[in-house]
Amino acid sequence: MLGLDRMAALFDRLVLLAMFLILAAILTAALVMQYAFGELPCPLCLPQRYAMFGCCFGLAQQLRFDGSERGSGLSLLFAVVLLVIAVRQTLLDLFPRPGHEYVGSAILGIHMPVWGALIAVALILGFALRFAIFGGMRAVSVPAVASLRRLTQALFIYVALLCAVNFISAIVQCGLGECHTMGYSLLK
Repeated sequence: MLGLDRMAALFDRLVLLAMFLILAAILTAALVMQYAFGELPCPLCLPQRYAMFGCCFGLAQQLRFDGSERGSGLSLLFAVVLLVIAVRQTLLDLFPRPGHEYVGSAILGIHMPVWGALIAVALILGFALRFAIFGGMRAVSVPAVASLRRLTQALFIYVALLCAVNFISAIVQCGLGECHTMGYSLLK
């Protein structure tokens, strides 16, 4: 039977892994919307995706290394960047300039920039609750953590591939100039 410290360490890892999985699912959905439904990311959507990738890489670092909260700090930093970009885009959509109406569809009645802000707030709250409940990382070896490490590594590879696909598609969409949502610049 696991001791209380070991159970807390395992639950802490599971919380981090759940955050990582949810972000990977969101990024996968963004690419599916882009390629399956033709929803090209706008110039402010791309940095939001990159901020989510930053959160993922921070979470992967936190799950891979014991004894440091550096990965959580990196994820929190990118969550704040995500929040700033999403709020800016939301405000631009609430008060659009003439000829710059919102482009894109809503999911569950909510447009993507608002989802970005909600995701950022959820991440920040998740880390705050994690720190409040667990008080930081515990370096405890638990047999189940080894299988979590393998899952983390596989998820990291998957997210790195998503990041590469996203980066290449952004280059094809934007070329070396300004991004737009009127098609792929390099395919014209």
